[in-house]
Amino acid sequence: MQKFDTIKASDLFVRALENEGVEYIFGVPGEENLDFLDSLRRSSIRLVLTRHEQSAGFMAATYGRLTGKVGVCLATLGPGATNLVTAAAYAHLGAMPMMMITGQKPVTKSKQGRFQIIDVVAMMKPITKFAKQIVYPDTIPSLVREAFRLAAEERPGPVHLELPEDIAEFDAHDATLFYPSTVCRPQCDDMTMMLAAKMIMAAKRPLLLIGAGANRKRIIDALLAFIEKTQIPFFNTQMGKGVIGGYHPLYIGTAALSEGDYVHDAIDAADLIINVGHDVIEKPPFFMEKGGKEVIHVSFNTAEVDDVYFPQLEMIGDIASTFYRLTEQVKHSDEFEFDLFDEIRRCVMHHLKENADDPRFPMVPQRIIADVRKVMPPSGILALDNGMYKIWFARNYRAREPNTILLDNALATMGAGLPSAMMAAMLYPNRRIMAVCGDGGFMMNSQEIETAVRLGLNLVVLILRDDSYGMIRWKQEVGGFPDWGLEYGNPDFVKYAESYGATGHCVPDAESFVPILENAFEAGGVHIVEAAIDYSENKRVLIDELGERKTQAS
Repeated sequence: MQKFDTIKASDLFVRALENEGVEYIFGVPGEENLDFLDSLRRSSIRLVLTRHEQSAGFMAATYGRLTGKVGVCLATLGPGATNLVTAAAYAHLGAMPMMMITGQKPVTKSKQGRFQIIDVVAMMKPITKFAKQIVYPDTIPSLVREAFRLAAEERPGPVHLELPEDIAEFDAHDATLFYPSTVCRPQCDDMTMMLAAKMIMAAKRPLLLIGAGANRKRIIDALLAFIEKTQIPFFNTQMGKGVIGGYHPLYIGTAALSEGDYVHDAIDAADLIINVGHDVIEKPPFFMEKGGKEVIHVSFNTAEVDDVYFPQLEMIGDIASTFYRLTEQVKHSDEFEFDLFDEIRRCVMHHLKENADDPRFPMVPQRIIADVRKVMPPSGILALDNGMYKIWFARNYRAREPNTILLDNALATMGAGLPSAMMAAMLYPNRRIMAVCGDGGFMMNSQEIETAVRLGLNLVVLILRDDSYGMIRWKQEVGGFPDWGLEYGNPDFVKYAESYGATGHCVPDAESFVPILENAFEAGGVHIVEAAIDYSENKRVLIDELGERKTQAS
């Protein structure tokens, strides 16, 4: 353990962060952070200055999502801290390990009354796993270690530490850094393992569901081994997308809608669902009924039981270890009846090809997604913002590798797509990275184009332009409301890109789309590509077609 006889509190804080392996801190410092900032200047940690605290939080959360390590962001007191709230909720619901560090006015004396002061710790507590104000310099090492431990352990999430201005100046005495400990996750017990194996082998039409909690590096190989041995078909939720590649021969699809889609035909036909990484932040892809299909819940945590989810068996413990052990006890059975699942999969794959080469302009979503898939290699990463196109990408875009489509079906906030893509571009400079944003979501954090240019990132930002908040307009249509109040104007996105030192492109027709994307990736640097999108397909595919199928089924 590293010990210090006397050390300034802000220096000790930064040393504790280095001790945790922190590489970057994203943020917008204020005057209450100046001691911390100076300590950071003399450290190995890189400060990534953003144009808004919300973007700093999104980048830190995405760092946690992609690496499994805790991302760190920094803000001052008051408005700086409140600007982190959306990012904190994003990490909280999305299970992303993140630490927020904020400043505060002096707590031992103050000559500024209540200027800019709010109770930030109390504000953060409902949306974090841990929130504390540092009041004694000597406690910094233990508070940092505990915060990092909680942020990274299952279920991951955000934590918060507040460092007041005067405490940062004080000295700590006889301080000791705590090195991260080795963690052994609990294991599912043998009896439960045996019962699960019996349920699987007794089923006729078992189906594997991959949810948000299964999107962890160690789990992927274990799930693949299970699927290959049993030949049980599988589907995923939106946030489980890509855990197992969408081109696997047993992949049925993504449960992108709450009900009525093709994937739900398979769900309805199953007599057993092995539900891996179920997380209640996502809309449930199926509803249980008494006397209906059985469910095995496999997760790090016990199930949250309600009227539509009450699994008959819960396998609690490390998911990867659970599946490695379960695979030893099961096999493919001649009694399995997968003909219907095979037919559904063929229907899904045929349906996904529809309109993939549609020449209309503005472009339809199916053509946009098919063309994006053409230019993105298996390791290329899409970071989606939130809008109508997210449902289309969730349904139609097939990932080839894990964590190559970053979509948020938890908080589902607008404005996160661009910062998330920037983080991916920092981590993987030699991979193709694309942010996919609506014009509304892009403009919420578009100022970060300057940050991306300053950082020298290689990044393509695709803006799907419809001059309105398209998803809410769709909801208006579905609900029978008049089309009113949701249209707006946009800047000239080509000139807007150029004003930041990026390169702008406006797609003139459908045939030009792929060449423009290819040229942008080949050129390197930051590119903004504006493409007009036609959402008229929403009603035909997502409303009329599903309604017709449900009518036929009844």
